[in-house]
Amino acid sequence: MDSINSPQQRRRQAGLSYKFQRLREKIRQAVASGELSGKLPGERELARRFHVNAKTLSKALTDLAAEGVLHRSIGRGTFVKSAAPQHNPSEGSWLLLVDRQVDAVIVEHLKLLNPHAEVTDDVTTLRPSYLNQFAAVVDLAAETPDAFVRDLLVRNIPVVAVGREPRTYSTNAVLLDLSLGAAALTRHLLMSGHRRFVAVEAHNRTAVTKAVRRLAPSFGSDVCVDACFPRDIVAAVENGATACICDSVRGARETLHVLGQAGIAVPGRISVTALGPLDGDYPCTGYYTGAQQTASAVAEILRYGQTGRPITLWLTGTLVDRGTIASFAPEAAEPQPEPVQALTF
Repeated sequence: MDSINSPQQRRRQAGLSYKFQRLREKIRQAVASGELSGKLPGERELARRFHVNAKTLSKALTDLAAEGVLHRSIGRGTFVKSAAPQHNPSEGSWLLLVDRQVDAVIVEHLKLLNPHAEVTDDVTTLRPSYLNQFAAVVDLAAETPDAFVRDLLVRNIPVVAVGREPRTYSTNAVLLDLSLGAAALTRHLLMSGHRRFVAVEAHNRTAVTKAVRRLAPSFGSDVCVDACFPRDIVAAVENGATACICDSVRGARETLHVLGQAGIAVPGRISVTALGPLDGDYPCTGYYTGAQQTASAVAEILRYGQTGRPITLWLTGTLVDRGTIASFAPEAAEPQPEPVQALTF
C-alpha cells in the first residue's frame, strides 16, 4: 500500500491542483470576455460545459467569489459580481435575536421600524429554510453562538450586533461609546469626592477600567481602580470601594441585586452607575442611549451601510440622574483596609 506521502499520491494531488487552477482561469476568462454574464447556469450544467466534476467546479466558483469576481447566494445562485441582484435589507423582514435581559422597549422600536420583524430567544431550534426568509438579523442577545452568526454571513444575511462588540469581522454593530461615557461618569464621581473605584465589566471587557484609569491621575495619585464581576461587588465594598461603574444595564441590575441581598445601602455606602442602551426603566444614575436612537442606528446601517464592509456606529449617550450617587469625603470616612490586587477577568 502506498504511504500518505508516496510519489504516486503527490503526482495525483499535483494533477488535481493543476486541473482546478486551469478551470478557475477558464471561468475567469469567460467572465472577462462576456461569455459568462449575469446569473451563471447551474453547477451541473457548468460542470458538463467545462468537463469537470461538480466538486472541482464548486471549489473554483468559491475561490472566484472570494476574489470578488463572482457573487454566490444560497438559494439564488451564482452571479457575475457586477450583475448580482441588489436588495435593501431595510425593506425585508428582520429577525430579532433576544434573551431574557433585553430591554423590551428597544424591541418595540425595532418592530415599529420593521413591522414584519420576528423575535426569537432560541436560535438552536431554527432551521436553515426558516432563516432564508429574512433580509437581516439584529442580534440583541448576549451569547449568540459564533457558529450561528457565521452561518448567517455565509447566507449573505446582514447581521447587526447591538450593545456589544462584534465577534466576527463581517458583523455590523451599534454601540454606545463606552470610553466617552465612562469618562463622563468617572469625572462626575471624582468631583463628588470618590477615590476608590470598582469597574463591573463582563468577561473579556475592559473599556470602563481603562477609561477610569486614564482619567484618574489628573485628580491625584490617591485614586484606586479595581475590577470585578457583579457577584463580587460585596467583596469590593468591603475592601473600600465607594464608587461603582457598570459596563451594562444588565450588569447594573445584577450589581444592585447583590448589594440589596447583602444589605449594603446605595448610595449611602457605595454609589452605583451604569452605561448602556435603555429607554425608561433606568436602574441607576448612568450614561445611556435611548431605544429610539439605537433602533434608528440599526435601520441606518441596514439602509445605507451594505457596501461589502462592516460598519460600527458609536452612539453618544446622555447622563441621567437617578439619585444613586452620593458625595464622599475621604477625610471623614472610617479607615479602610489596604487595597487588594485588582480583580481581573
